[in-house]
Amino acid sequence: QVHLVESGGGLVQAGGSLRLSCAASGSIFSINAMAWYRQAPGKQRELVATLTTAGSTNYGDSVKGRFTISRDNAKNTVYLQMNSLKPEDTAVYYCYSQVRTSRNSPYLHYWGPGTQVAVSS
Repeated sequence: QVHLVESGGGLVQAGGSLRLSCAASGSIFSINAMAWYRQAPGKQRELVATLTTAGSTNYGDSVKGRFTISRDNAKNTVYLQMNSLKPEDTAVYYCYSQVRTSRNSPYLHYWGPGTQVAVSS
C-alpha cells in the first residue's frame, strides 16, 4: 500500500504565498513522476504542475511564473511553492504520483486526499 498525504493548505490573501507538501509513504520501491492537480467548485480537475525523476517540469498556463514544483527524493516528498496567489487559485489541491512497489511491478497511479487552498480578494 502507498499513501500520499498533502499539507500546507489554508486561507491566504491575494498576493500572498503558500507552500504545499506531499509525502508518499508505504511500500515504495521507486517513484516516477510526481505532480499537483487542482479542482475548483463546479470545475474539472486540472493540471497544476508535474516533475519527472529526470527533473523535467511542466506547468499549467494559469500558474506559469508564479508556482514552482520541486521534490526531495530522499524523503519521497513533492512541494508546490505558490506565489502571487489570486482568488482564482482557490481550489482543492491534489498530489499525484506514479509509484512502483517492487522491481517487477508496474508504476501505479496514486492520489492524495487533497488540501484546500482559499485565496481571498
